Amino acid sequence: MTLPVVADRTVVMGIVNVTEDSFSDGGRWLDPDTAVAHALELVRLGADIIDVGAESTRPGATRVPADVEEQRIRPVIRALSAEGIATSVDTMRASTARAAAEEGVRLINDVSGGLADPQMYHAMAETGLPVCLMHWRTEAFVNASGAADHGGDVVRDVRETLLRLAGAAEEAGVARELITVDPGLGFAKTAADNWALLGALDELCAGEFPVLVGASRKRFLTEVRAARGLEHSPLDADAATAAVTALAARAGAWCVRVHDVASSRDAADVAAAWKKHSRG
Repeated sequence: MTLPVVADRTVVMGIVNVTEDSFSDGGRWLDPDTAVAHALELVRLGADIIDVGAESTRPGATRVPADVEEQRIRPVIRALSAEGIATSVDTMRASTARAAAEEGVRLINDVSGGLADPQMYHAMAETGLPVCLMHWRTEAFVNASGAADHGGDVVRDVRETLLRLAGAAEEAGVARELITVDPGLGFAKTAADNWALLGALDELCAGEFPVLVGASRKRFLTEVRAARGLEHSPLDADAATAAVTALAARAGAWCVRVHDVASSRDAADVAAAWKKHSRG
């Protein structure tokens, strides 16, 4: 299995939350048939891969039982795989990763970076699938609230931590060319941390591993509108998300993970055309 890529363009990953309590769309896609229909629509709008998650990590969230997580993701990934659609599974559990692999998933996306489950790196290696390891400095992998101490330099902390996580995955047998990393925007980070990481995205993308950017509808983006006294719910942050997509694509990001696929696919296409026709 190889890493999902698109020639000359940043990959657009559409989010399908098969959950009750995700921060912007919890409960909307809990029914498997509804989730599949939504995923098909995201593909029509330009998604290259669909990220299926059955456990929310929003601030204040609680973990769901392992069997519930597996029951939620299996039928969705199975149906999409049967349609030839590339999928990833958003999970912190080795058992769920293995279940998703059985249903044809193409990528294991672990927001804990493989740290929440001691069997995860081994499961990743056993499947032979591409993986994404995210930075999340926390003592308990439950929800994204709080802001961690990054020693005064969040960019350095993220870069060094992701290299350690990738090294641990390699030691467990995950092929180096199958590893991607995610700086973990919004996970135990302040708004200033998030902006610092985006500001250093050129540096991060020039590192050893492809980079996934997951800024979609995050609170620090809703604050862009809030500063102007405008409505600022997560749904109101899609324009700001698309702006991040365009800039992330210009910085060399491998993938953006988004809720509103149409606007971000437009942004990724614009960035690709801009680069193609640049004289620089």
